[in-house]
Amino acid sequence: MNNPMSIPYWRLSSFYFFYFAIVGAFIPYWGLYLKESGFNPIQIGELFALLGGTRILAPMLCGWIADHTGKNLRIIRITSFLTALLFSGFLFVHGYSWFAWITIAFGFFWNSTLPQFEAVTLYHLKDQAHRYSRVRLWGSIGFIVAVLGVGRLLDNPSPALLLPAVITALMTVIWLVSLITPATQASNHETAAIGIMQILKKPEVVAFLVANMLLQLAHAPYYVFYSIYLKHYQYSASLTGFLWALAVFAEIILFIYMRRILKRFFLRTILLFSSLLSIVRWLMIGWCVDYFWLLIFAQLLHAATFAGVHVAAIHLVHHYFGDRHQGKGQALYASLSFGLGGMLGSYYSGYYWELLGAEFVYSMAAAFCSIAFVIVYIWVGRESSQYRAVLG
Repeated sequence: MNNPMSIPYWRLSSFYFFYFAIVGAFIPYWGLYLKESGFNPIQIGELFALLGGTRILAPMLCGWIADHTGKNLRIIRITSFLTALLFSGFLFVHGYSWFAWITIAFGFFWNSTLPQFEAVTLYHLKDQAHRYSRVRLWGSIGFIVAVLGVGRLLDNPSPALLLPAVITALMTVIWLVSLITPATQASNHETAAIGIMQILKKPEVVAFLVANMLLQLAHAPYYVFYSIYLKHYQYSASLTGFLWALAVFAEIILFIYMRRILKRFFLRTILLFSSLLSIVRWLMIGWCVDYFWLLIFAQLLHAATFAGVHVAAIHLVHHYFGDRHQGKGQALYASLSFGLGGMLGSYYSGYYWELLGAEFVYSMAAAFCSIAFVIVYIWVGRESSQYRAVLG
């Protein structure tokens, strides 16, 4: 087994911490920032959809380059630097067209970064892939620190440029952390060189990718409109930040106990159970916003709807694509789930938010999760003995 001391645990964890601190500053509050900047729900949905759209092409392009050059970390350093540089444009521009172009530009490089770092982390962990959850949980901690801190800042009168300035600073830190992260190479012990198209022709792989796309499509109205939704019902920025942080706190608890869960349950079971809880969560958010304690329960379900799904997916990608195609596999998973799913979800939620209301939008999210559950049940992991996570 790999020597645990040889794994750059704190440098890998630091990257996740600051990366998801950016997510914690951006996702809960960027929609509010856009609303305060004068954009309507359709425009807000379109801007988030453009960001999701860049997540379709960018990770796959960088994944192909990374797998052919073996320079994952060099790509991460370049994309993180350009992300910070381009995002700083929000400090100086106004108007929908400028926001759209900067969103496309920074989003292309931003969405190229994480899939390659996931591959770098798995290369470092090698036969200790079970430690992924313990590394990744620091991302959740970073999210909580940012979402609570920014929520407190936004409760007080503050300059309009505060949010983009905070996010630009965090993006700069990400680039600096990438400079001190050591490079590594994929192990080359695979006995047979299987082509990427052979993998993608498998019905189970297609079903897995489609199901994850639907699950992330369902998350889009949560990411785009949840804070706006709560503000409409007179929730303060601090209380909104608390609810976001509570969801990610539940995610951290799951990450801590994930190895025990992976030992006990098949990846298929985790995906099925998480899909069912996703249906419950979106219906509760859509129909029970006046009941604070039910909103708390719905946020606790984030442990399953995001963390459970994501960890199971990371292990399944590792299983399906192997070391040789790991960069492309992680990129494809990110492109189709967070990219295509996020883009479609942002579009539909933006157009129907005012037209048909939040109840309809979140009910549609529950319907998408129901379809994902059926797909996983029929096609993914039927030969369950082959779908344990690699625990070393």
